[in-house]
Amino acid sequence: MKLRILTSLAAVAVLAACQSEPTVEYEIQSVDAHRFAAIFEATEGTPTADDLRAGYLDGAGRGVEIFTPHRIRDARHLASVIAARPELYRRGIDVCLPLADDSNDELNRIYAGLKEIFPEETLPDIHVVFGAGNSGGTADADAQVLGLEVICAIEDDETDIRARYRHMFAHETVHAFQVHSSAATEIDPLIAYSIREGFPDYIAWRVTGVAPDAERDSWAQENADMLWRRFSEDRATLNAAIANGTPYAQASDEMQITMRNWYANYRAAPEGWPYEMGYWMGRQIVTAYMDNAEDEAEAIATLLTFEDPLEILEQSGLAELASQSPE
Repeated sequence: MKLRILTSLAAVAVLAACQSEPTVEYEIQSVDAHRFAAIFEATEGTPTADDLRAGYLDGAGRGVEIFTPHRIRDARHLASVIAARPELYRRGIDVCLPLADDSNDELNRIYAGLKEIFPEETLPDIHVVFGAGNSGGTADADAQVLGLEVICAIEDDETDIRARYRHMFAHETVHAFQVHSSAATEIDPLIAYSIREGFPDYIAWRVTGVAPDAERDSWAQENADMLWRRFSEDRATLNAAIANGTPYAQASDEMQITMRNWYANYRAAPEGWPYEMGYWMGRQIVTAYMDNAEDEAEAIATLLTFEDPLEILEQSGLAELASQSPE
């Protein structure tokens, strides 16, 4: 099956909105990133935990607040990461922070496209911060947050960094709209995760007009048969463990390793694979589901709040492809 994108007149209208001159309504919030940069410069790249606590974490805004519990963790942890890899932060300050400050026009173009797709949603504020080298971005209901040192580590030049920003402005915003059902995860964790990440990538594809991560996309298309076989095998492994009495909320080491074949595997993907291939798999499912939908608005609403991942997989027409028996 050939999976398509931008097939409807509505999708073409969205892309046209993104390419028109933007109305400057939204601005990237970078105050805390500049506060971090000031501390980094004042300490010649060697801030202590006390420096970071007093000058960065204490009194910080919403972006740092969202990033702290599971990413920055605390001042001591952040100081240790900076000490181990100061070059990440040096490049983030010199390259990625100025580019973020210069991306308001691009943000407003992306947001114009998102308004076409999600007219009832309130678009979140965008914050850029410096984290502990472990996350390029996340979102809460009221804000999305980009981790500058990670984005600068992933992307090589200005063109790639700007493309990453555009993608994340769209992708992470969709996460801000999503409602996650733990019950959906227990029904089929790999399919549920793939829909949750594939839908934001699908929307990013629509509003930017380009596939997220062109190199990963090209590799995946060339290796699609192998990927679907492995996806089916790992899906069966996870579902068998759940059927045998281990809920995914209490995933065993084997279950976590299996899921990491597809997610949270930056620098640790299966040999020869690009990282985070689950995003690509999810985008194939979501694209097929949207192409088959009779009511686009209803389909989008379902993808934001779904409780049964198997229903979406079935309606995508890809259930057989995602359920192959081992050879």
